[in-house]
Amino acid sequence: MSSILTNQGAQTALQTLKSINSQMSQTQSAISTGKAVSSSRDNAAVWAISKVMESDVAGFKNVSDSLALGKATVSVARQASETVTDLLTDIKGKIVAAQGDNVDRSKIQTDIAALREQISSVVGAASFNGANLLSNKSETSGSGSVNVLASLDRSSDGVNSTDIAVSKQDLGLQASSVAASGGTYAADAVTATVDATQTRTLDASGLTVEAGAAFSLSVFGTDADNSTFTQADYRSTSSAAQSRAEMASGDMTYVAREGDTAADVVAALGRKWDAYAGDNGLDKDVLSIKASGTNLVATSTVTDGTDSIAVSINTLGTDATTTIGGGLEDLAGIDVSTKQGAESALAQIDGLLEVAVNASAAFGSSEGRLDTQANFVSNMSSALKSGIGAMVDADMEETSARLQALQVQQQLATQALSIANRQPQSLLSLFR
Repeated sequence: MSSILTNQGAQTALQTLKSINSQMSQTQSAISTGKAVSSSRDNAAVWAISKVMESDVAGFKNVSDSLALGKATVSVARQASETVTDLLTDIKGKIVAAQGDNVDRSKIQTDIAALREQISSVVGAASFNGANLLSNKSETSGSGSVNVLASLDRSSDGVNSTDIAVSKQDLGLQASSVAASGGTYAADAVTATVDATQTRTLDASGLTVEAGAAFSLSVFGTDADNSTFTQADYRSTSSAAQSRAEMASGDMTYVAREGDTAADVVAALGRKWDAYAGDNGLDKDVLSIKASGTNLVATSTVTDGTDSIAVSINTLGTDATTTIGGGLEDLAGIDVSTKQGAESALAQIDGLLEVAVNASAAFGSSEGRLDTQANFVSNMSSALKSGIGAMVDADMEETSARLQALQVQQQLATQALSIANRQPQSLLSLFR
């Protein structure tokens, strides 16, 4: 049925043309913006997901900046600690040279003093953006490490940040000190006696180690007739138990720094013993004390049921007035100007070298970890960007082909509408 009031064909053609024009508008927007989903109107779910992912990408950019700063800081510390290691190696060479009888020890000591000053200079200059990882004197909890922002972890509970903690490694030469009174003191906190059982272990794992707490090592030998060893030589205290004042004035004292463990304290006391034994010319066969993890192992080849040596670790709480020393504080006491001093220095230098080597290794490990994390964050950002692109970016080849097809459809729809609009006019001929 034909009607001059209602043109069904024109209405259909008009709706088709509107649909084509709407699709052309979307296609042209995709071409101009490069995105198939450029607003929440296009696809609310995809748009919301893409915006969350874009915020994560922006967050990872800041993480990358943090990792770059952290890597630079650790790199400076590592290179400085490696330089200190080289300088200590040079000092060891000087000490070995001083062992001879026909050498000028005073000139060697001058060279050692110069190298020591150079170490102090290197440690003081090893700062990046105000952070010096070769200095750790603060007693504030957490100050013994630097946290580097490493990642952002998204879960159902929200977004959490992850840090990489880089521990400080003190290589300073400052001397530690302990006040002669005050504080909670415990003599013989850990003790053992080397007697007929010629190897004893002092387990320090139960000690409370906090920044500012002091620990000392004392020995007390018993050989009344001096037949096996000279009793006085193997007594660092006036009585079996070290007094509070003797701890403050003693040579084998260590003040813990932030981040130290029982193993760090034991290692430091082991170095203190080496220095003490060297300075006093003590025989290793009579008493040898070595650090092993959280244990101090005391060994003698001469003690028996009568002649014995008590070895003790004494403690002083953080409520005392103490000063934290540098990791290489014993370097200041090295003096090869005498034969005994040269021998003592030789006994100490390997322990000091170990401190610097361990510091370099720790920084190298941290720097490697930061490198790995930086690569991961970079790859993660790239993956997120690719994922966002897959969701919202327009396929330009497909979009271009679609635009051309829609242009043809638009032309055909326009012609169809024109034909449909002329159809009622043909009815007029029926009335002529």
